Amino acid sequence: MFGRRKNVDDSTYAADRPATVAHRSWYSPTRAVMTLIGGGAAIFLIWLATQVSDETNGGYWAQYGLVAAAGLVMAFSQLVGGWTKWGMPRISPTVLLVGFLPVLVVGGWILLAHQPHSGVYRGTILNWSSDLGIRGLVDDFKEMLPALSFLIGLTFGLAFDTTGPATTVVGPDVDRRVTTAPPAVDRRATDEPLTAERDVALRNSDGEVVHTGATNAPAQEPAPRAVPPDDTA
Repeated sequence: MFGRRKNVDDSTYAADRPATVAHRSWYSPTRAVMTLIGGGAAIFLIWLATQVSDETNGGYWAQYGLVAAAGLVMAFSQLVGGWTKWGMPRISPTVLLVGFLPVLVVGGWILLAHQPHSGVYRGTILNWSSDLGIRGLVDDFKEMLPALSFLIGLTFGLAFDTTGPATTVVGPDVDRRVTTAPPAVDRRATDEPLTAERDVALRNSDGEVVHTGATNAPAQEPAPRAVPPDDTA
């Protein structure tokens, strides 16, 4: 009822496998190195953020801006390392509007609410949060502001994509050999045998016409002549 499955090695289809980036030998090492570089750069930015005081609004935004930049660097490391398709980087409007914009609105709302001093819509955001009944939810993020900033930067980086390598579409082979036109045919010359065949007249041994028109039958042979007697006998 059920046929036996054959264990086929992946190398069987090695010739049919497309030459994509993921199947090239240098893809994994390149991505690994770029991930390492991105991680190192992100750690440096996070350390740099710890050196900035958040007691003022300016220092507050500088500190969490550096943390957001760390998340952006991690996303870019995967982009440069070939995580997508290689090629020139571009921003995806769909991902930017559907994926990043809601994260930016929610994260920015919470970050504005936790500023150390009023002045940049802090009081307005807190009042709106109380009116919407989400003041407690906003206050719960007080100890997680660095992670929220990192998420904003990472999501923004994921909105970028690559165009992919340039490809050339190869069409079917076209026979480009020079062909010459066939020679002109003389219709009169080709019709002569048919005309002659239609005009055939069969005659008997006496010279009388017995049949006219087209025919493929062989003409009748004339009757043998009478041999005169041999007088030498």
